[in-house]
Amino acid sequence: MARQFVNELRDGDAIEEVYFLADKQLRANRNANLYLLAQLRDKSGQISGLMWNVNEDMVAGFNSGDFVKIRGKVHVHQGNLQVIVTHIHKHPADTVDLALFEEAPSEDVERLMTKLRDILLSIEDPSIRTLMECFLIDEELMRDLTIAAAGVKAHHAYRGGLVEHIVNMLETAQQIDHLYPDVDNNLLLAGIFLHDIGKVREMSFENSFVYTDEGQLLGHMCIGVEMVTEKVAEVERLTGEPFPRETALRIKHMIISHHGTYEFGSARLPMTPEAIALHHLDNLDAKVHEFSRTIDNDPNKDSHWTPFITRIDRKLFKGQRKD
Repeated sequence: MARQFVNELRDGDAIEEVYFLADKQLRANRNANLYLLAQLRDKSGQISGLMWNVNEDMVAGFNSGDFVKIRGKVHVHQGNLQVIVTHIHKHPADTVDLALFEEAPSEDVERLMTKLRDILLSIEDPSIRTLMECFLIDEELMRDLTIAAAGVKAHHAYRGGLVEHIVNMLETAQQIDHLYPDVDNNLLLAGIFLHDIGKVREMSFENSFVYTDEGQLLGHMCIGVEMVTEKVAEVERLTGEPFPRETALRIKHMIISHHGTYEFGSARLPMTPEAIALHHLDNLDAKVHEFSRTIDNDPNKDSHWTPFITRIDRKLFKGQRKD
């Protein structure tokens, strides 16, 4: 039987299929009865699934990040497709073909890695370039980078997504370098490469995307600072010279401040031109990517709008589809 991809579902379709559970929420309706709101995803898109009259025990056997097998029926509600789920249970991750559930980077990962190396090795500051080389020669780290996602739910949430995100930012920084002469582009390029490097240890990407114990306890910014400290010590061993202290501080500051505000998880607010530039480049690439993918993956082909997206507190305007 052919797979029922999200982007092929139509009003009235009966469905029995395995999907990736991108999000799971237990909510109460006006009568205080509980219902399940599930975000179901495969490589073609994402659709909401609702299961009425549930209790906590009924949905305790699966969580966000699991694969689930569902039965139900597709219907239109307020112009948007959704699945009314009648049955759902966890499906073993080791029995699925991951290629059916994962989006892919816009470009081959090996080409992205080549671009990454070329840009980082073009850095003119010898201390920063040597630091970059110490990261690039770490074969295990580079292997992990090729499979890492930039996130679990939002932007670049697929294998290879992290390096795609980093390269997009690096190329943007190169394009605007001449517009901001007060920004040290050597530092900025290093900060872009390293701002999310801790995600290779924060999350596991073998089957589904889940947070590691280290990731839960420390977070990718703390892990990233640790990794920089380790590589700075390696540079000093290799060169026999001390690494510039201020350079190390500026790089670490970019890592811990790149979320921009305390509200969004920054340990510090950006306090240097390079740090504020990094924050806005990161936010630009992440948000544009999230909006574009959400629009592209919306299964509601006849609607000019996506459904309301709780995470970003809005619908997105698609306009007239250009098929």
